[in-house]
Amino acid sequence: MKETGALAAIQRQIQWNRLIAVVEEQAQTMIRTAFSTTVREAGDLSAGVFDLKGRMLAQAVTGTPGHVNSMAESVGHFLAKFPAHAMRPGDHYITNDPWLGTGHLHDLTVVTPAFRKGRIVGLFANTAHIIDIGGLGMGPEARSVFEEGLYIPIVKCFDRNRPNETFFDFIRAGSRTPVELEGDIYSLCACNDAGIRRLVEMMDEFDMDSLDPLAAHIFESSLRATVEEIRGLPRGTFAAEIRSDGYEAPVTLKAAMTIHEDRIEVDYAGTSGLSTRGINVPPAYCRAYSCFGIKCVVAPEIPNNWASLSPFHMRIPEGCILNAPRPYPVSVRHVIGQLLPDLMMGCLHQAVPERVTAEGSSALWNPPLRGGAQVSGPAAEVEDFEIITFNSGGTGARPAKDGLDGTAFPSGVRTMPVEATENVAPVIFWRKELRPDSAGAGRTRGGFGQIMEIGAKGDAEFAVNAIFDRVANPPRGRDGGMDGAPGWVGLNDANGTPLRTKGFQVIPKGRRLVLKLPGGGGMGDPRRRDPALVRRDVADGLISPEAARALYGVEV
Repeated sequence: MKETGALAAIQRQIQWNRLIAVVEEQAQTMIRTAFSTTVREAGDLSAGVFDLKGRMLAQAVTGTPGHVNSMAESVGHFLAKFPAHAMRPGDHYITNDPWLGTGHLHDLTVVTPAFRKGRIVGLFANTAHIIDIGGLGMGPEARSVFEEGLYIPIVKCFDRNRPNETFFDFIRAGSRTPVELEGDIYSLCACNDAGIRRLVEMMDEFDMDSLDPLAAHIFESSLRATVEEIRGLPRGTFAAEIRSDGYEAPVTLKAAMTIHEDRIEVDYAGTSGLSTRGINVPPAYCRAYSCFGIKCVVAPEIPNNWASLSPFHMRIPEGCILNAPRPYPVSVRHVIGQLLPDLMMGCLHQAVPERVTAEGSSALWNPPLRGGAQVSGPAAEVEDFEIITFNSGGTGARPAKDGLDGTAFPSGVRTMPVEATENVAPVIFWRKELRPDSAGAGRTRGGFGQIMEIGAKGDAEFAVNAIFDRVANPPRGRDGGMDGAPGWVGLNDANGTPLRTKGFQVIPKGRRLVLKLPGGGGMGDPRRRDPALVRRDVADGLISPEAARALYGVEV
Protein backbone atom coordinates (compact mmCIF):
# COMPACT_ATOMS: atom_id res chain seq x y z
CA MET A 1 0.00 0.00 0.00
CA LYS A 2 2.92 2.36 0.70
CA GLU A 3 4.12 2.01 -2.86
CA THR A 4 0.61 2.58 -4.18
CA GLY A 5 0.32 5.73 -2.06
CA ALA A 6 3.68 7.01 -3.24
CA LEU A 7 2.85 6.32 -6.88
CA ALA A 8 -0.48 8.07 -6.49
CA ALA A 9 1.26 11.13 -5.05
CA ILE A 10 3.73 11.16 -7.94
CA GLN A 11 0.88 10.88 -10.43
CA ARG A 12 -0.95 13.79 -8.78
CA GLN A 13 2.19 15.93 -9.10
CA ILE A 14 2.51 15.00 -12.77
CA GLN A 15 -1.13 15.94 -13.31
CA TRP A 16 -0.57 19.26 -11.51
CA ASN A 17 2.39 20.06 -13.75
CA ARG A 18 0.35 19.09 -16.80
CA LEU A 19 -2.41 21.43 -15.67
CA ILE A 20 0.06 24.31 -15.51
CA ALA A 21 1.23 23.38 -19.02
CA VAL A 22 -2.39 23.42 -20.19
CA VAL A 23 -3.00 26.98 -18.98
CA GLU A 24 0.35 28.13 -20.35
CA GLU A 25 -0.72 26.90 -23.79
CA GLN A 26 -3.99 28.72 -23.19
CA ALA A 27 -2.04 31.97 -22.64
CA GLN A 28 0.29 31.40 -25.59
CA THR A 29 -2.71 30.87 -27.86
CA MET A 30 -3.98 34.30 -26.85
CA ILE A 31 -0.61 35.89 -27.58
CA ARG A 32 -0.45 34.26 -31.01
CA THR A 33 -3.98 35.29 -31.99
CA ALA A 34 -4.42 38.68 -30.28
CA PHE A 35 -4.99 41.81 -32.34
CA SER A 36 -3.84 44.35 -29.71
CA THR A 37 -0.12 45.01 -29.30
CA THR A 38 -0.70 45.19 -25.54
CA VAL A 39 -1.34 41.43 -25.59
CA ARG A 40 0.78 40.00 -28.37
CA GLU A 41 3.85 42.18 -27.73
CA ALA A 42 3.68 43.05 -24.02
CA GLY A 43 1.92 39.97 -22.63
CA ASP A 44 -0.52 42.05 -20.58
CA LEU A 45 -2.85 39.15 -19.82
CA SER A 46 -3.71 36.26 -17.55
CA ALA A 47 -5.02 32.74 -18.01
CA GLY A 48 -6.13 30.06 -15.60
CA VAL A 49 -8.27 27.02 -14.88
CA PHE A 50 -10.86 26.87 -12.08
CA ASP A 51 -13.00 24.28 -10.36
CA LEU A 52 -16.79 24.48 -10.41
CA LYS A 53 -16.77 26.55 -7.22
CA GLY A 54 -14.74 29.25 -8.94
CA ARG A 55 -11.46 28.45 -7.15
CA MET A 56 -8.29 28.87 -9.22
CA LEU A 57 -6.40 25.59 -9.65
CA ALA A 58 -3.54 26.84 -11.79
CA GLN A 59 -2.43 29.96 -13.61
CA ALA A 60 -0.26 30.40 -16.67
CA VAL A 61 3.34 31.46 -16.13
CA THR A 62 2.73 34.17 -18.72
CA GLY A 63 0.70 37.06 -17.33
CA THR A 64 0.60 39.86 -14.77
CA PRO A 65 -0.10 39.52 -11.02
CA GLY A 66 -2.77 42.21 -11.16
CA HIS A 67 -4.67 40.29 -13.80
CA VAL A 68 -4.07 36.82 -12.35
CA ASN A 69 -4.91 37.51 -8.72
CA SER A 70 -7.96 39.68 -9.40
CA MET A 71 -9.16 37.21 -12.05
CA ALA A 72 -8.95 34.62 -9.27
CA GLU A 73 -11.79 36.50 -7.57
CA SER A 74 -13.79 37.27 -10.69
CA VAL A 75 -14.87 33.74 -11.66
CA GLY A 76 -17.05 33.54 -8.57
CA HIS A 77 -18.97 36.60 -9.80
CA PHE A 78 -19.60 34.89 -13.13
CA LEU A 79 -20.95 31.81 -11.35
CA ALA A 80 -23.25 33.96 -9.22
CA LYS A 81 -24.97 35.18 -12.39
CA PHE A 82 -24.59 32.08 -14.57
CA PRO A 83 -24.45 28.92 -12.39
CA ALA A 84 -22.32 26.07 -13.70
CA HIS A 85 -25.33 23.75 -14.13
CA ALA A 86 -26.87 26.25 -16.59
CA MET A 87 -23.78 26.50 -18.81
CA ARG A 88 -23.54 24.66 -22.10
CA PRO A 89 -20.64 23.66 -24.39
CA GLY A 90 -19.58 26.56 -26.57
CA ASP A 91 -20.81 29.25 -24.15
CA HIS A 92 -18.46 32.16 -23.48
CA TYR A 93 -19.13 34.84 -20.87
CA ILE A 94 -17.48 38.26 -20.71
CA THR A 95 -17.22 41.41 -18.57
CA ASN A 96 -15.00 44.42 -18.06
CA ASP A 97 -16.72 45.50 -14.84
CA PRO A 98 -13.84 46.93 -12.75
CA TRP A 99 -15.38 45.61 -9.52
CA LEU A 100 -16.13 42.13 -10.85
CA GLY A 101 -13.07 41.81 -13.09
CA THR A 102 -9.56 43.17 -12.86
CA GLY A 103 -9.94 46.79 -11.94
CA HIS A 104 -10.66 48.92 -15.01
CA LEU A 105 -12.69 48.93 -18.21
CA HIS A 106 -9.70 48.28 -20.45
CA ASP A 107 -9.44 44.68 -19.20
CA LEU A 108 -11.77 42.08 -20.68
CA THR A 109 -12.33 38.88 -18.69
CA VAL A 110 -13.78 35.83 -20.44
CA VAL A 111 -14.99 32.66 -18.67
CA THR A 112 -15.75 29.43 -20.55
CA PRO A 113 -17.06 26.10 -19.24
CA ALA A 114 -15.08 22.93 -20.03
CA PHE A 115 -17.06 19.79 -20.84
CA ARG A 116 -15.94 16.15 -21.08
CA LYS A 117 -18.33 13.43 -22.21
CA GLY A 118 -21.23 15.86 -21.95
CA ARG A 119 -20.48 16.80 -18.32
CA ILE A 120 -19.03 20.11 -17.10
CA VAL A 121 -15.70 19.48 -15.39
CA GLY A 122 -14.15 22.93 -14.92
CA LEU A 123 -13.91 26.53 -16.04
CA PHE A 124 -11.28 28.42 -17.98
CA ALA A 125 -10.81 32.16 -17.55
CA ASN A 126 -8.55 34.77 -19.04
CA THR A 127 -8.04 38.51 -19.00
CA ALA A 128 -6.42 40.82 -21.52
CA HIS A 129 -5.79 44.55 -21.74
CA ILE A 130 -7.28 46.02 -24.91
CA ILE A 131 -6.22 49.28 -26.57
CA ASP A 132 -9.53 51.14 -26.54
CA ILE A 133 -12.97 50.71 -25.02
CA GLY A 134 -14.29 54.18 -25.92
CA GLY A 135 -15.02 57.02 -23.52
CA LEU A 136 -12.18 59.37 -22.67
CA GLY A 137 -9.69 56.58 -23.30
CA MET A 138 -6.91 55.24 -21.13
CA GLY A 139 -6.12 58.09 -18.77
CA PRO A 140 -6.96 59.68 -15.43
CA GLU A 141 -9.18 62.55 -16.59
CA ALA A 142 -12.64 61.03 -16.01
CA ARG A 143 -14.68 61.91 -12.94
CA SER A 144 -16.69 58.68 -12.95
CA VAL A 145 -16.34 55.22 -14.43
CA PHE A 146 -19.14 56.05 -16.87
CA GLU A 147 -16.87 58.54 -18.65
CA GLU A 148 -14.05 56.02 -18.95
CA GLY A 149 -15.54 53.81 -21.63
CA LEU A 150 -18.07 51.14 -22.54
CA TYR A 151 -19.18 49.27 -19.41
CA ILE A 152 -19.89 45.57 -20.13
CA PRO A 153 -21.78 43.67 -17.43
CA ILE A 154 -21.38 39.89 -17.21
CA VAL A 155 -23.05 38.72 -20.42
CA LYS A 156 -22.85 35.83 -22.84
CA CYS A 157 -20.81 36.81 -25.90
CA PHE A 158 -21.07 33.35 -27.50
CA ASP A 159 -24.05 31.04 -27.07
CA ARG A 160 -23.16 27.43 -27.94
CA ASN A 161 -20.46 28.72 -30.32
CA ARG A 162 -22.77 31.27 -31.97
CA PRO A 163 -21.70 34.92 -31.56
CA ASN A 164 -24.09 37.29 -29.81
CA GLU A 165 -24.46 39.74 -32.70
CA THR A 166 -26.17 42.39 -30.59
CA PHE A 167 -23.24 42.36 -28.17
CA PHE A 168 -20.71 42.69 -30.99
CA ASP A 169 -22.71 45.54 -32.58
CA PHE A 170 -22.46 47.45 -29.30
CA ILE A 171 -18.75 46.93 -28.76
CA ARG A 172 -17.86 47.79 -32.37
CA ALA A 173 -19.86 51.01 -32.18
CA GLY A 174 -18.32 52.03 -28.86
CA SER A 175 -14.59 51.77 -29.65
CA ARG A 176 -12.08 53.82 -31.65
CA THR A 177 -10.42 50.53 -32.62
CA PRO A 178 -13.38 48.25 -33.41
CA VAL A 179 -11.44 45.72 -35.49
CA GLU A 180 -8.83 45.18 -32.79
CA LEU A 181 -11.46 44.99 -30.05
CA GLU A 182 -13.62 42.42 -31.83
CA GLY A 183 -10.55 40.44 -32.83
CA ASP A 184 -9.29 40.38 -29.25
CA ILE A 185 -12.61 39.03 -27.98
CA TYR A 186 -12.46 36.20 -30.51
CA SER A 187 -8.86 35.60 -29.38
CA LEU A 188 -9.88 35.38 -25.71
CA CYS A 189 -12.57 32.84 -26.52
CA ALA A 190 -10.21 30.86 -28.75
CA CYS A 191 -7.56 30.60 -26.05
CA ASN A 192 -10.11 29.21 -23.58
CA ASP A 193 -11.16 26.69 -26.22
CA ALA A 194 -7.50 25.67 -26.62
CA GLY A 195 -7.27 25.13 -22.87
CA ILE A 196 -10.43 23.02 -22.89
CA ARG A 197 -9.08 20.75 -25.64
CA ARG A 198 -5.83 20.17 -23.77
CA LEU A 199 -7.65 19.58 -20.48
CA VAL A 200 -9.91 16.94 -22.04
CA GLU A 201 -6.87 15.23 -23.59
CA MET A 202 -5.19 15.20 -20.19
CA MET A 203 -8.26 13.81 -18.43
CA ASP A 204 -8.62 11.11 -21.10
CA GLU A 205 -4.95 10.16 -20.73
CA PHE A 206 -5.21 9.78 -16.98
CA ASP A 207 -8.78 8.42 -17.07
CA MET A 208 -10.03 11.27 -14.86
CA ASP A 209 -13.78 11.66 -14.51
CA SER A 210 -13.44 14.77 -12.35
CA LEU A 211 -10.91 17.42 -11.39
CA ASP A 212 -12.02 17.32 -7.76
CA PRO A 213 -9.39 14.83 -6.48
CA LEU A 214 -6.60 16.78 -8.20
CA ALA A 215 -8.04 20.05 -6.87
CA ALA A 216 -8.03 18.67 -3.33
CA HIS A 217 -4.36 17.67 -3.73
CA ILE A 218 -3.39 21.08 -5.14
CA PHE A 219 -5.21 23.02 -2.46
CA GLU A 220 -4.05 20.90 0.47
CA SER A 221 -0.41 20.89 -0.68
CA SER A 222 -0.35 24.61 -1.47
CA LEU A 223 -1.99 25.70 1.77
CA ARG A 224 0.25 23.48 3.88
CA ALA A 225 3.41 24.72 2.17
CA THR A 226 2.38 28.38 2.43
CA VAL A 227 1.52 28.09 6.14
CA GLU A 228 4.88 26.41 6.77
CA GLU A 229 6.63 29.39 5.18
CA ILE A 230 4.60 31.81 7.30
CA ARG A 231 5.53 29.91 10.46
CA GLY A 232 9.18 30.54 9.67
CA LEU A 233 8.69 34.32 9.90
CA PRO A 234 9.06 36.48 13.02
CA ARG A 235 5.74 37.25 14.73
CA GLY A 236 4.64 40.83 15.14
CA THR A 237 3.18 43.89 13.44
CA PHE A 238 5.34 45.83 10.99
CA ALA A 239 4.29 49.18 9.54
CA ALA A 240 5.44 51.05 6.45
CA GLU A 241 4.29 53.77 4.10
CA ILE A 242 4.97 54.90 0.56
CA ARG A 243 4.03 58.04 -1.36
CA SER A 244 2.67 58.48 -4.86
CA ASP A 245 2.65 61.71 -6.86
CA GLY A 246 -1.14 61.38 -7.04
CA TYR A 247 -3.28 63.62 -9.24
CA GLU A 248 -4.79 66.54 -7.31
CA ALA A 249 -2.41 66.00 -4.40
CA PRO A 250 0.22 63.48 -3.26
CA VAL A 251 -1.12 60.14 -2.05
CA THR A 252 0.16 58.28 1.01
CA LEU A 253 -0.29 54.53 1.26
CA LYS A 254 0.05 53.12 4.79
CA ALA A 255 0.11 49.47 5.81
CA ALA A 256 0.41 47.61 9.11
CA MET A 257 1.26 43.96 8.46
CA THR A 258 0.64 41.45 11.25
CA ILE A 259 2.30 38.06 10.90
CA HIS A 260 0.39 35.32 12.72
CA GLU A 261 1.28 31.65 12.98
CA ASP A 262 -0.84 30.62 10.01
CA ARG A 263 -1.77 33.83 8.17
CA ILE A 264 -0.70 37.37 7.34
CA GLU A 265 -3.07 40.30 7.77
CA VAL A 266 -2.56 43.77 6.30
CA ASP A 267 -4.46 46.83 7.54
CA TYR A 268 -4.45 49.90 5.29
CA ALA A 269 -5.76 52.32 7.92
CA GLY A 270 -4.30 55.80 7.43
CA THR A 271 -4.11 55.55 3.65
CA SER A 272 -5.15 58.64 1.68
CA GLY A 273 -8.77 59.10 0.70
CA LEU A 274 -10.42 58.74 -2.68
CA SER A 275 -9.41 60.83 -5.67
CA THR A 276 -11.78 62.70 -7.96
CA ARG A 277 -9.83 61.26 -10.91
CA GLY A 278 -9.08 57.81 -12.29
CA ILE A 279 -6.19 56.79 -10.03
CA ASN A 280 -8.55 55.06 -7.55
CA VAL A 281 -8.10 51.32 -6.95
CA PRO A 282 -10.95 48.78 -6.72
CA PRO A 283 -10.41 46.48 -3.71
CA ALA A 284 -9.82 43.31 -5.77
CA TYR A 285 -6.87 44.97 -7.51
CA CYS A 286 -5.50 46.10 -4.13
CA ARG A 287 -5.69 42.54 -2.85
CA ALA A 288 -4.11 41.22 -6.06
CA TYR A 289 -0.91 43.25 -5.83
CA SER A 290 -0.75 43.08 -2.03
CA CYS A 291 -0.81 39.29 -2.15
CA PHE A 292 1.79 39.27 -4.90
CA GLY A 293 4.17 41.49 -2.93
CA ILE A 294 3.87 39.25 0.13
CA LYS A 295 4.17 36.04 -1.87
CA CYS A 296 7.34 37.22 -3.63
CA VAL A 297 9.06 37.38 -0.25
CA VAL A 298 7.30 34.72 1.82
CA ALA A 299 6.50 31.87 -0.57
CA PRO A 300 7.87 32.55 -4.06
CA GLU A 301 8.34 28.88 -5.01
CA ILE A 302 4.79 27.76 -4.23
CA PRO A 303 2.48 27.73 -7.28
CA ASN A 304 -0.12 30.49 -7.33
CA ASN A 305 -3.68 29.28 -6.76
CA TRP A 306 -6.73 29.77 -4.55
CA ALA A 307 -5.21 27.95 -1.57
CA SER A 308 -1.74 29.52 -1.67
CA LEU A 309 -3.36 32.98 -1.67
CA SER A 310 -5.91 32.21 1.06
CA PRO A 311 -3.65 32.88 4.12
CA PHE A 312 -3.23 36.54 3.07
CA HIS A 313 -5.96 38.89 4.31
CA MET A 314 -6.47 42.62 3.68
CA ARG A 315 -8.42 45.17 5.67
CA ILE A 316 -9.08 48.08 3.34
CA PRO A 317 -11.00 50.92 5.02
CA GLU A 318 -13.98 52.39 3.25
CA GLY A 319 -13.25 55.80 1.79
CA CYS A 320 -9.57 55.16 1.10
CA ILE A 321 -8.06 55.23 -2.36
CA LEU A 322 -7.48 51.45 -2.27
CA ASN A 323 -11.19 50.70 -1.81
CA ALA A 324 -12.90 52.68 -4.54
CA PRO A 325 -16.69 52.15 -4.68
CA ARG A 326 -18.80 52.43 -7.81
CA PRO A 327 -18.89 54.67 -9.79
CA TYR A 328 -15.53 56.27 -8.93
CA PRO A 329 -13.10 56.55 -11.87
CA VAL A 330 -10.47 53.78 -11.89
CA SER A 331 -8.99 53.78 -15.39
CA VAL A 332 -5.34 54.02 -14.30
CA ARG A 333 -5.62 52.12 -11.02
CA HIS A 334 -2.21 50.58 -11.74
CA VAL A 335 -0.43 53.87 -10.98
CA ILE A 336 -1.30 53.42 -7.29
CA GLY A 337 -1.85 49.66 -7.20
CA GLN A 338 1.58 48.74 -8.56
CA LEU A 339 3.22 50.55 -5.63
CA LEU A 340 1.73 48.00 -3.23
CA PRO A 341 4.44 45.30 -3.57
CA ASP A 342 7.05 47.90 -2.58
CA LEU A 343 4.85 48.82 0.38
CA MET A 344 4.56 45.15 1.39
CA MET A 345 8.35 44.83 1.16
CA GLY A 346 8.68 47.90 3.36
CA CYS A 347 6.83 45.95 6.05
CA LEU A 348 8.65 42.67 5.45
CA HIS A 349 12.05 44.39 5.43
CA GLN A 350 11.65 44.72 9.19
CA ALA A 351 11.04 40.99 9.55
CA VAL A 352 13.24 39.36 6.89
CA PRO A 353 15.53 42.08 5.48
CA GLU A 354 17.70 39.57 3.65
CA ARG A 355 14.81 38.65 1.32
CA VAL A 356 13.60 42.11 0.34
CA THR A 357 14.58 44.42 -2.54
CA ALA A 358 14.86 48.18 -2.58
CA GLU A 359 12.02 50.17 -4.13
CA GLY A 360 11.79 50.27 -7.92
CA SER A 361 10.07 52.37 -10.55
CA SER A 362 7.01 50.18 -9.87
CA ALA A 363 4.15 51.62 -11.95
CA LEU A 364 4.51 51.09 -15.69
CA TRP A 365 5.27 54.05 -17.92
CA ASN A 366 2.81 53.17 -20.66
CA PRO A 367 1.88 56.36 -22.51
CA PRO A 368 -1.43 56.19 -24.40
CA LEU A 369 -0.83 58.14 -27.61
CA ARG A 370 -3.54 59.58 -29.85
CA GLY A 371 -3.46 61.56 -33.08
CA GLY A 372 -5.20 62.58 -36.26
CA ALA A 373 -8.49 64.45 -36.58
CA GLN A 374 -9.54 63.47 -33.04
CA VAL A 375 -6.69 65.67 -31.77
CA SER A 376 -6.03 68.21 -34.51
CA GLY A 377 -9.35 68.43 -36.34
CA PRO A 378 -9.28 69.35 -40.06
CA ALA A 379 -5.62 70.38 -39.74
CA ALA A 380 -4.55 66.83 -38.93
CA GLU A 381 -1.42 65.71 -40.78
CA VAL A 382 -1.62 62.02 -39.81
CA GLU A 383 -4.42 59.48 -39.86
CA ASP A 384 -6.40 58.82 -36.70
CA PHE A 385 -4.59 56.50 -34.30
CA GLU A 386 -4.84 55.22 -30.74
CA ILE A 387 -1.95 53.21 -29.34
CA ILE A 388 -0.38 52.30 -26.01
CA THR A 389 3.25 51.35 -25.59
CA PHE A 390 4.53 49.65 -22.43
CA ASN A 391 7.85 50.64 -20.91
CA SER A 392 9.53 50.37 -17.52
CA GLY A 393 12.13 52.03 -15.40
CA GLY A 394 14.65 50.22 -13.21
CA THR A 395 13.87 47.74 -10.47
CA GLY A 396 15.23 48.06 -6.95
CA ALA A 397 18.55 46.58 -5.92
CA ARG A 398 18.51 43.06 -4.49
CA PRO A 399 20.46 42.01 -1.39
CA ALA A 400 23.08 40.16 -3.45
CA LYS A 401 22.50 41.50 -6.98
CA ASP A 402 21.95 44.77 -8.76
CA GLY A 403 18.48 45.80 -9.87
CA LEU A 404 17.29 45.09 -13.40
CA ASP A 405 17.40 47.79 -16.07
CA GLY A 406 14.21 48.83 -17.86
CA THR A 407 12.29 45.87 -16.44
CA ALA A 408 8.68 45.77 -15.28
CA PHE A 409 8.21 44.85 -11.65
CA PRO A 410 5.71 44.09 -10.27
CA SER A 411 3.58 43.91 -13.42
CA GLY A 412 5.92 41.57 -15.31
CA VAL A 413 4.79 42.78 -18.74
CA ARG A 414 7.33 42.82 -21.53
CA THR A 415 8.72 46.05 -22.94
CA MET A 416 7.18 46.48 -26.38
CA PRO A 417 9.56 46.65 -29.35
CA VAL A 418 9.42 50.12 -30.90
CA GLU A 419 9.16 48.53 -34.34
CA ALA A 420 5.88 46.83 -33.37
CA THR A 421 4.36 50.15 -32.35
CA GLU A 422 5.71 52.04 -35.36
CA ASN A 423 4.23 49.35 -37.60
CA VAL A 424 0.65 49.96 -36.43
CA ALA A 425 0.64 53.72 -35.74
CA PRO A 426 2.18 56.82 -37.40
CA VAL A 427 4.69 57.41 -34.61
CA ILE A 428 8.48 57.37 -34.49
CA PHE A 429 10.68 56.52 -31.51
CA TRP A 430 13.70 58.77 -31.99
CA ARG A 431 15.43 57.60 -28.82
CA LYS A 432 15.09 54.61 -26.53
CA GLU A 433 18.18 54.05 -24.40
CA LEU A 434 19.25 53.42 -20.84
CA ARG A 435 19.36 56.56 -18.69
CA PRO A 436 22.85 57.19 -17.27
CA ASP A 437 23.20 57.94 -13.55
CA SER A 438 19.57 57.00 -12.89
CA ALA A 439 20.28 53.92 -10.74
CA GLY A 440 20.29 54.45 -6.99
CA ALA A 441 23.81 53.99 -5.66
CA GLY A 442 24.48 51.20 -3.19
CA ARG A 443 26.56 48.16 -2.36
CA THR A 444 24.21 46.67 -4.91
CA ARG A 445 22.83 49.43 -7.12
CA GLY A 446 19.37 49.84 -8.56
CA GLY A 447 18.44 49.18 -12.15
CA PHE A 448 18.71 51.96 -14.72
CA GLY A 449 15.71 53.76 -16.16
CA GLN A 450 15.31 54.72 -19.80
CA ILE A 451 15.20 57.84 -21.93
CA MET A 452 12.61 57.87 -24.69
CA GLU A 453 11.81 60.47 -27.33
CA ILE A 454 8.58 59.96 -29.28
CA GLY A 455 7.08 61.93 -32.14
CA ALA A 456 4.40 61.61 -34.78
CA LYS A 457 5.42 61.14 -38.39
CA GLY A 458 6.47 64.41 -39.93
CA ASP A 459 6.65 65.83 -36.40
CA ALA A 460 2.87 66.32 -36.62
CA GLU A 461 0.75 67.31 -33.65
CA PHE A 462 -0.41 64.45 -31.40
CA ALA A 463 -1.48 63.90 -27.81
CA VAL A 464 -0.45 61.89 -24.76
CA ASN A 465 -2.74 60.89 -21.91
CA ALA A 466 -0.03 60.98 -19.25
CA ILE A 467 -0.24 58.33 -16.51
CA PHE A 468 3.20 58.57 -14.92
CA ASP A 469 4.44 58.40 -11.32
CA ARG A 470 7.66 58.34 -9.29
CA VAL A 471 8.46 61.90 -10.44
CA ALA A 472 8.00 63.82 -7.18
CA ASN A 473 8.55 60.65 -5.12
CA PRO A 474 11.45 58.61 -6.54
CA PRO A 475 12.11 54.98 -5.58
CA ARG A 476 13.79 54.79 -2.19
CA GLY A 477 16.90 52.85 -1.33
CA ARG A 478 17.26 50.56 1.69
CA ASP A 479 19.93 49.91 4.30
CA GLY A 480 21.94 52.99 3.35
CA GLY A 481 21.36 52.68 -0.38
CA MET A 482 20.45 55.85 -2.26
CA ASP A 483 17.22 56.71 -4.04
CA GLY A 484 16.81 56.09 -7.73
CA ALA A 485 16.50 59.07 -10.07
CA PRO A 486 13.00 60.53 -10.29
CA GLY A 487 11.13 60.40 -13.57
CA TRP A 488 10.58 63.38 -15.88
CA VAL A 489 8.06 64.18 -18.60
CA GLY A 490 8.43 67.03 -21.08
CA LEU A 491 9.12 68.34 -24.56
CA ASN A 492 12.29 68.25 -26.62
CA ASP A 493 12.45 72.04 -27.00
CA ALA A 494 15.45 74.12 -26.03
CA ASN A 495 14.04 74.84 -22.58
CA GLY A 496 13.07 71.27 -21.83
CA THR A 497 9.50 72.33 -21.05
CA PRO A 498 8.03 69.95 -18.46
CA LEU A 499 4.58 68.45 -18.87
CA ARG A 500 2.12 67.32 -16.24
CA THR A 501 2.73 63.76 -15.12
CA LYS A 502 -0.97 62.90 -15.44
CA GLY A 503 -3.67 63.99 -17.84
CA PHE A 504 -4.40 64.64 -21.51
CA GLN A 505 -1.89 66.98 -23.17
CA VAL A 506 -1.17 67.93 -26.78
CA ILE A 507 2.37 67.71 -28.13
CA PRO A 508 2.62 70.67 -30.55
CA LYS A 509 3.64 70.33 -34.18
CA GLY A 510 7.40 70.21 -34.47
CA ARG A 511 7.86 68.91 -30.93
CA ARG A 512 8.35 65.46 -29.45
CA LEU A 513 7.50 63.81 -26.14
CA VAL A 514 10.50 63.08 -23.92
CA LEU A 515 10.22 60.53 -21.11
CA LYS A 516 12.94 59.97 -18.54
CA LEU A 517 11.98 56.85 -16.62
CA PRO A 518 12.92 56.43 -12.94
CA GLY A 519 15.80 54.30 -11.76
CA GLY A 520 15.58 51.73 -8.97
CA GLY A 521 16.76 52.41 -5.42
CA GLY A 522 20.08 51.10 -4.17
CA MET A 523 20.78 48.77 -1.26
CA GLY A 524 23.57 49.11 1.26
CA ASP A 525 26.41 51.62 1.63
CA PRO A 526 27.66 52.69 -1.85
CA ARG A 527 31.22 52.90 -0.49
CA ARG A 528 31.13 49.13 0.02
CA ARG A 529 30.48 48.41 -3.65
CA ASP A 530 33.17 46.51 -5.52
CA PRO A 531 35.22 49.22 -7.31
CA ALA A 532 35.59 46.94 -10.33
CA LEU A 533 31.81 47.00 -10.79
CA VAL A 534 31.80 50.79 -10.58
CA ARG A 535 34.54 51.00 -13.23
CA ARG A 536 32.58 48.60 -15.43
CA ASP A 537 29.51 50.82 -15.25
CA VAL A 538 31.60 53.88 -16.09
CA ALA A 539 33.15 52.07 -19.06
CA ASP A 540 29.66 51.13 -20.24
CA GLY A 541 28.53 54.76 -20.06
CA LEU A 542 25.98 54.03 -17.33
CA ILE A 543 27.69 55.99 -14.55
CA SER A 544 29.58 59.22 -15.07
CA PRO A 545 33.13 59.54 -13.67
CA GLU A 546 31.82 62.35 -11.45
CA ALA A 547 29.12 60.10 -9.96
CA ALA A 548 31.66 57.30 -9.46
CA ARG A 549 33.83 59.68 -7.47
CA ALA A 550 31.08 61.41 -5.50
CA LEU A 551 28.83 58.43 -4.71
CA TYR A 552 31.21 55.48 -4.63
CA GLY A 553 34.57 57.07 -3.86
CA VAL A 554 36.05 55.47 -6.98
CA GLU A 555 38.39 57.42 -9.27
CA VAL A 556 38.14 56.46 -12.91
